[in-house]
Amino acid sequence: MSEAHSTPLGQSSTPWQSGGPSEVAARVIDAFENAVRSASPKQGLMLSGDTPLFELGIDSLKQLEIVSRIQDEFNVRIPEDRLYDIETCGDVATAIEHQLQAKTSETTTAGRPAVEPTKIRDSFQDLPEYRRLRSRIDMLEAAGCENPFFAVHDAIKGSRTHLEGRELIDFGRFNYLGMAGDPTVNEAAKRAVDHYGTSVASSRLVSGTTALHREVEQTLADFLGVDDALVFSSGFVTNATIVAQLVGADDLILHDELIHHSIVTGSQLSSAERLSFPHNDWQALDEMLERRRNDFRRVLIAVEGVYSMDGDYPELPQFVEVKKRRRAMLMLDEAHSVGTMGGTGRGVCELQGVDPRELDVRVGTIGKALGGAGGFVCGSAALIEYLKYTCPGIIFSTALAPPCAAAALAAIRLLEKEPQRVATLGERAAYFLKLARQRGFNVGSSEGTPIIPVILGSSILALKASQGMLARGYNVPPILYPAVEEERARLRFFISARHSEQEIESAVEQLAEVLEELQDAS
Repeated sequence: MSEAHSTPLGQSSTPWQSGGPSEVAARVIDAFENAVRSASPKQGLMLSGDTPLFELGIDSLKQLEIVSRIQDEFNVRIPEDRLYDIETCGDVATAIEHQLQAKTSETTTAGRPAVEPTKIRDSFQDLPEYRRLRSRIDMLEAAGCENPFFAVHDAIKGSRTHLEGRELIDFGRFNYLGMAGDPTVNEAAKRAVDHYGTSVASSRLVSGTTALHREVEQTLADFLGVDDALVFSSGFVTNATIVAQLVGADDLILHDELIHHSIVTGSQLSSAERLSFPHNDWQALDEMLERRRNDFRRVLIAVEGVYSMDGDYPELPQFVEVKKRRRAMLMLDEAHSVGTMGGTGRGVCELQGVDPRELDVRVGTIGKALGGAGGFVCGSAALIEYLKYTCPGIIFSTALAPPCAAAALAAIRLLEKEPQRVATLGERAAYFLKLARQRGFNVGSSEGTPIIPVILGSSILALKASQGMLARGYNVPPILYPAVEEERARLRFFISARHSEQEIESAVEQLAEVLEELQDAS
């Protein structure tokens, strides 16, 4: 909400400044009073049109939440660029009345309520989206929390990182097998720079395909037990551009409710209808398909090998059975499971005994366990040939940088020679999980993966816990709302095969002390 008052909506008066409040304004004030009572400890609260919002005893985000609730009650929406001009309860009532009047007046040629263009006053800083972001940052800073994002790291080596001149034990990276920074992988990347340069400076379709790209693609395909693979310059771009090539306006996408945002983006680009099913619930998926399958030409089911927020994984054989019986395609995102799951790191298929050729589309990243950067899709020869010539992420984007391709190739070959890295990773993750549970930490549904959340239930608490760990020499970034629901805000630990048992023991012990100190201070 703005610091300097200006009458909203360009009107010269509130609805009660001439003859008292209107019926609608009085209803808005009553609704506001009820909402504030439920959110504020104040007793005997009596509101009027002139009551400033800052006197209500609630923070700015809660104020916006209450305004949103009242908008829902009256079935209107106040333009976002005007929400931050609201300072009093009367301003809310005026805005609601204005929108109710607008709903019954002008309409567009399509018969929809007219939309007033957003006003950009001086610069981008006036846009409501930026002001909303700034409000959240200001609120966190007012609570004594430093901004933990975009911290500049000076050097990274093994399980350690250097931040502002300090060496920290690092639990903030998905370098699961220690391939990023491994001497063999580094040397392969250096040789690629000497031979190809830092970039091929072209798309794959035109002049960007090199022998190195084809070598890493075939090595990936052989490693994962499929016909062929295709590498992209970004894991996000891989998912976002593939989905729209597989389904369209007459189709349906059904994805896990916790699916990665890249697949949601791809779904939105596809024009297909999109529905989510409860997390890891193949039975709910089956019921949805029983009701809706015949309404669509094609259905794409999307699940992940390991879910990056919760560290759990699906019952893949059940999803394969459902997709076969319901005549659907199954897409498996193995960004966090290739290199971490199965006896030799070949992912959830290996772990659960699923024939990789029973999956229609399998995607993943090079930037996690494989020590480089970029993404890939693998599957049948027909799938790869189709995507190679049609996928925007390939034909309109510069090819994967040679050093990243070389790093991935070296990492796969090293993993084949040293599968014990996967076993070591599993042992370290299981040890951390055991100690965390002994301490009574809420680790959610994490089991058998190197991703272990410690759910704290508050973004402020997660921020302060992260700061406390940083002060003690540990890099553990927080995961806050809206990335997760507020009551599921957390610290997220990525375990690496490079972590020692001593580092894991000390991290759990220090976190217990940090949380105890925060509890005592509250």
